[in-house]
Amino acid sequence: MKPEDELSGEDAGAIDIAFSGRLGTFDLDIAFRAPGKGVTALFGPSGCGKTSVLRSVAGLQRLAGHCRLGASIWQDETRYLPTHRRPIGYVFQEASLFPHLSVRGNLLFASKGKAPREGEALRRFEEAVELLGLTALLSRAPDTLSGGERQRVAIGRALLSDPRLLLMDEPLSALDKETREDILPYLERLHETLAIPVLYVTHDMAEVERLADHLVLLEKGRVRASGPLSALQADPDLPIARSRDAAVSLAGIVCGFDADYGLMELDVAGACFILPDPKGHDLADPVRIRVAAGDVSLCREVPGATSILNILPVTIVMARAINEREMLVQLALGHGDEKARLLSRLTRKSWDNLDLTEGGPCYAQIKSAALARQ
Repeated sequence: MKPEDELSGEDAGAIDIAFSGRLGTFDLDIAFRAPGKGVTALFGPSGCGKTSVLRSVAGLQRLAGHCRLGASIWQDETRYLPTHRRPIGYVFQEASLFPHLSVRGNLLFASKGKAPREGEALRRFEEAVELLGLTALLSRAPDTLSGGERQRVAIGRALLSDPRLLLMDEPLSALDKETREDILPYLERLHETLAIPVLYVTHDMAEVERLADHLVLLEKGRVRASGPLSALQADPDLPIARSRDAAVSLAGIVCGFDADYGLMELDVAGACFILPDPKGHDLADPVRIRVAAGDVSLCREVPGATSILNILPVTIVMARAINEREMLVQLALGHGDEKARLLSRLTRKSWDNLDLTEGGPCYAQIKSAALARQ
């Protein structure tokens, strides 16, 4: 069977990966399946195997196992496609641009230096340049660019290689905090517009919260958990939920406005959030928000006069003791088959005083000013 032959199964566009082997003194044994669209973040501390997974997917490092993208088999028991036969774009930690070429020349390198004149190639070039804000940089040399500008060019070059899979290996780790904040909006635009899947390696949860749809949590060369980002964020048994800055990323649709106060209403799984609208959205715009566990308080009844605008009916799904003083509570929000999940971090005294129980109803209180739009 050729690599292009179709595979059976309903999720023909999925990324299906399993690698195992010894790397020096480090044993890697991972397997996961990720969606065929959106950003899948490989997250974990330094040395857990994130970059080794990415290099193995690219064919830059050979380990036992298999690698499939939709109908294409890149590696299994009987075949191994070299890197040049794998339709990938690879963005490294530091942009490796050709110093003797202009920005335009670096972007065109993926098409063997030929300038796109018409049709699909020209459209893709113009879209990449506009998406990444590169129009004013096209004639400049790489050594005149800032770190963030160089990385944007590197991303554009990877996109213009016409990949079926984009690999990004900690693309912001070499940048300072201010530059990372400058480039994140460009990556968010990529997330909104790209039709191909992205494997994104990082050890920064803030990047995961803003960019990822799916999460693969790695620990010492193994997969600790894999699934939709919001589901793993809200799992009290995982370390990311137990961290002091734990939060859940929720996707919603703008469903209303209060123009007098600069607020918008966001439908999340049938529940309505009220939050500031600094950018002036339109109805039905998709918006993602970050809800920190420490910003969610609980009450048994709807409170009277209060400054808190978000008082949402929820069901307690599970509760775990973080230590002898604090509890971590997972909450089901909204209605229907696909309820959203929240986390609440509270003291054991509050849990006991309210007589809360798993499976029981209560209300989640969240200050509008605490909701961070992503």
